[in-house]
Amino acid sequence: MERIAIFPGSFDPFTVGHESIVTRALPLFDKIIICIGYNSEKKQFFPIEKRIQWIKEAFANNPKIEVETFSGLTVEYCQSKNAKFILRGLRTAADFEYERAIAQINKKMVFELESIFLLTTPEHTPITSTIVRDIIRHGGNALQFLPKVKDPEAYKYKQ
Repeated sequence: MERIAIFPGSFDPFTVGHESIVTRALPLFDKIIICIGYNSEKKQFFPIEKRIQWIKEAFANNPKIEVETFSGLTVEYCQSKNAKFILRGLRTAADFEYERAIAQINKKMVFELESIFLLTTPEHTPITSTIVRDIIRHGGNALQFLPKVKDPEAYKYKQ
């Protein structure tokens, strides 16, 4: 059976921390589907189409990575893709507590679904999409926190 992991998030934007989690998880899975979910509680900063493009560029040479969008429950999306794993990155103890609660509820809903947690590397621990958005919103250069793309100007904030 193919080992498929879902890496869900809003990825607004997808950071080098996210990229590191996926890259480090590659040996564990046959396929990783990076899923950009719609979160009604978050206001979109970058259009979903741009986020898909940037993530695909970051992993252009890796056939084990797919990028999709979804709405609804992550567990239902996992079932639709025959995925048995949810991949999550942990930066802090607060992340752990939040992700643990979600993982336990997901396990209660779909018992055969396992959540796999990878700790961020020390240099990526302070990087969050929220902080990167704030840098961009205020005209700062956030390129060191973002995967390399063909058109880095596209990361600039447009009101």
